[in-house]
This record gives sequence, structure tokens and C-alpha cells, in this order.
Amino acid sequence: MMRHVLCALLLAGVSASGLAAAPDLHGRWMQGGLIRGQTEPGAQVWFNGKPLRVSPAGDFAFGLAYEEGPAAELRVRRPDGSEQRHEYAVERREYDEQRISGLPQKMVTPPEAALKQIALDNQRVAAARARDSAHADFAGGFDWPLSATVSGVFGSRRILNGEPRQPHFGIDLAAPKGTAIKAPAGGVVSLARDDLYYTGGTIILDHGQGVSTTYLHLSRLNVKPGQRVERGQTIGLVGATGRATGPHLCWRANWFDTRLDPSLIVDGKPVSKGERRP
Repeated sequence: MMRHVLCALLLAGVSASGLAAAPDLHGRWMQGGLIRGQTEPGAQVWFNGKPLRVSPAGDFAFGLAYEEGPAAELRVRRPDGSEQRHEYAVERREYDEQRISGLPQKMVTPPEAALKQIALDNQRVAAARARDSAHADFAGGFDWPLSATVSGVFGSRRILNGEPRQPHFGIDLAAPKGTAIKAPAGGVVSLARDDLYYTGGTIILDHGQGVSTTYLHLSRLNVKPGQRVERGQTIGLVGATGRATGPHLCWRANWFDTRLDPSLIVDGKPVSKGERRP
């Protein structure tokens, strides 16, 4: 981490004497990564020109997009009015291709009658992810929501029943139906429904400042919208509802509408298919 900070200072033309004012950052500067930071209380922070919410304690966060890069800028204005600019190289990724067969064709090419429901589902999910709550539960980091084998990875270009579809923006965790899913960090339930067309039982947790995590294909939901949950609390059970060929949890992460790799919010490196986690 110190190496990244020093590199940023050199790129910004800031002397080493300004090191104490640099924000403390956690996360990997890689496409799909979440960066959690802390600066002086009362400071202002911009990421690529976008102003960030900063908590009274100085906590902030932002995400690196699926195709982010090759460089990102962080600008910090201290309470005394002085400013520093930091630049970071963003690691580029090569994404896998995944072919899935045996899905009901209506889950690949939905019938006309289902389009209205799909549009409403998308609106609900977008509204949940658009929340800019003041709390900063993300600042304490994240745990894996269950112990399982990784059966699908973030960013995979998907071929469903032989038809190209959008990349997979989550981590698939294969586990028996009924396996408990734990909240990886504290937060507030921003969406909890058991009837979404593609994802079936679905929960979204708001961890503050646009950071959210999503849980798909659940067989049971143990929480309700607006409910506060704590780290390690059971929020639902693994299932195979919606577009799924078998029981598993599809776990997703976002910074507002920026898709993040959930494995990068946990331990700072991407997972591989077949790995056992945690």
C-alpha cells in the first residue's frame, strides 16, 4: 500500500513531506475492484472528477469499472484548503468465457408477456443500487457470505444455450439448497423480493455511500426492506430460483451502477473457478 501511495505522490508532483496527508487506501487497483479510503475529517475527495461522500470520520469508497482504466485520479482537498492529486495505474483483466446449456429457453429469450415484469424488476434493482446513504458499514471490510466452491467468476462472457449474452457480473458459489447466507458486512436491506424473473429470490444490502451487495436465486428470504442487518447475520438460504440450472448463490457487488468483483472486496485478489471459499 505504501508503494502505491508513493507512486501516486510522484505522479502528482507532491513531495514526500506531503505523505502524511495522503488518504489511507484499501483495495486493489484492478478492473472490478473496490477502493475503501480514509482521510482527514472535513476533507473533500473526488474520484475521476466525481465528488465522493465522505463520512464524519473521513471514510469514503469508490469502484473501478469492468473496463476501467488505464489510470484513475484521486483528488483530496484538506480542511485547510490545500489540495493533492494522486494518479494510480489500473490493472487490466482478461475475462473468461463460460458456456451454459440446458436452461429453459424462456429464461434466455423471454416471451413478450414477461417483458413488463423484467422492466419493473430492473427499475427496482436500479433504485436499490442508486442509494447514497450516509452510513459507512463498508469501512470495516467484507467476509464471504458462505463457504462454497466457486462455479462461476466475475466478468465471464456468457454463452447461454448457444446464444451470446452480457458478461456475468457476479461470483457463483455452489452450495446445497438451504445453505445459510450470511451478511458479509453490516447494512440496510434495500431490496428483498422472491419473484424477480431472472434472479428469483433476491436481496440487496446497502453498505453505505453507494456500496451494495446482491444475493440471487434464494430459496428463502429472512429479511425485509428497510431492516438493519449486522455482519454474520443470516439473511437468506441458497436456492435455484429464477434463471438457474441448480442450487447456488450468485453474489454481486456494486458501487452505484458500477459492477464490482465480489472476490476483490473480500481479500483483494480475483478468484478462479473451482476454488473453495472462504
